[in-house]
Amino acid sequence: MDHYFILLFFGFLAAVIGVSLPGLLNMTAVKVAQERGKQASILYIAGALSIIFVQTYVAIFFAKLIDSSPFITEILHEIGLLIFGSLTLYFLVFAKRKEKKENDTVKRLKNPYVYGALLALINVFSIPYYVFLSVTLASYQYPIFEWAYTVIFSIGVVFGSALMFYAYISVFKKVANENAFLLRNINYVIGTITGIICLVTIYKLLR
Repeated sequence: MDHYFILLFFGFLAAVIGVSLPGLLNMTAVKVAQERGKQASILYIAGALSIIFVQTYVAIFFAKLIDSSPFITEILHEIGLLIFGSLTLYFLVFAKRKEKKENDTVKRLKNPYVYGALLALINVFSIPYYVFLSVTLASYQYPIFEWAYTVIFSIGVVFGSALMFYAYISVFKKVANENAFLLRNINYVIGTITGIICLVTIYKLLR
């Protein structure tokens, strides 16, 4: 029973650390909250969390199969580089040109849940992170590869991610009242973040 609580806590802590840095999902959560309101942001977060749960489970499954082999992780990095490179180009090059159109697109979204799920689906950068963590936990004899413990760890990740999404929305809501400039240029913030992720990924691939 102790392992259940320990792995739940580790999953929660891993997500808090991972999502605490500005990223595509949490910054977009802020954008949806500002442009669509609280209900839309809740649906967006629910969509993202559902995919995050599956991604964490898949990451642990990969870790069990490859046992820290770099092959699949390198493939994921290459896929992530392509995706985040495209996102960087869009947000930095086309954001100003299509700012009004983009705002209209976000407002026309009928299902923010699907929007959150789709963004989480392309955000494969977190999978190698949880592969590494699960291999590390297994090396300390935690039974994370058993399906029940895998589910518990994944639930912990969902709880931690939900907390950080809420924290980002709450903090930026206060900032919005004092500094509208940041929110007007949030596309450039997101583009800069994805650009940094691209550079980190290129560094790892070339190393």
